[in-house]
Amino acid sequence: MLNSLTIGSLVLAHNVVLAPLAGITNLPFRLLCRGEGAALAFTEMVSVNGLVREGVKTLALLKSCAEDRPLGIQLFGDSPSDLAEAARMVSGYGDLLDINMGCPVRKVVGTGAGSALLQDTHKIAAIVRAVRKATTLPLTIKIRSGWHCGDDVYLEVARIAEAEGCDAVTLHPRSRSQMFSGQADWNHIRTMKAGLSIPVLGSGDLFTAPDCLRMLRETGCDGIMIARGALGNPWIFRQTLELAGQGCFDAVGVSERADTIVRHLQLFTGECGEAVAVREMKKHIGWYAKGFPGASDIRRAANSAHTAADIIQLTERIRAVPGASDHVAD
Repeated sequence: MLNSLTIGSLVLAHNVVLAPLAGITNLPFRLLCRGEGAALAFTEMVSVNGLVREGVKTLALLKSCAEDRPLGIQLFGDSPSDLAEAARMVSGYGDLLDINMGCPVRKVVGTGAGSALLQDTHKIAAIVRAVRKATTLPLTIKIRSGWHCGDDVYLEVARIAEAEGCDAVTLHPRSRSQMFSGQADWNHIRTMKAGLSIPVLGSGDLFTAPDCLRMLRETGCDGIMIARGALGNPWIFRQTLELAGQGCFDAVGVSERADTIVRHLQLFTGECGEAVAVREMKKHIGWYAKGFPGASDIRRAANSAHTAADIIQLTERIRAVPGASDHVAD
């Protein structure tokens, strides 16, 4: 089930990748997930309007390094010409371009971008055609099943994208109206895989290593894109590789959890300075501090952290949790 994945001219070592997540998949988080085995990582969503109008400020979102490759860049916007111009601007910063046609949040769809595009297949065709002409990088789109429940346009959209030169499509099989509620309908991924010649990646409800292998097995998709399942859980990439290769995986105990928080803090501090790192790590500790005795107390205490030393002190409290040692899961 785990295989190399070819998207246009890009060949990935395997088919488990980190999705773009607004406010999350910055350089520190990407490096953390790459260290745990992610074959490809994406930037946060990059506003085309920001690139075209503000340039340098928005390009800061694309900051990377040698250890952060291959890198996918996700753009969002609703203008074919602006998206094409943005594609030209960022082509030297990454190894693959993705157009967001799935984000359901109001401030994105209110601009006509994200999943709002699913209501206008003619515009989707124009966007993919314009961006394809503007760059030689591998080009993908990420979509949802449709705008409303039952309004399943995903296969039509995917076929349009393929015809206009897209190299792969990622499907999160929920409608926009569902947001993140209910259950992702993986049957849509299977249907899309059967209807396309280009690679299909699946996303949605991938929270554990068994989830990841089950999606690959049940849908036949070419790869999986992990989003919310990586929050406070960057080990999901390593565990998925272990489960596929040896039938079991090393679960994460409190010591490794604490070590990872420290590493994340260090990466953030080196990139953004202590003040920003501490502010950002508060929300990440809300995800890291789960599944062990006293986790809720750690989450509450994180809200009062002001310095890196405060965060380190919280990791020492995590290490001291009794009876929460590492074990092997299958």
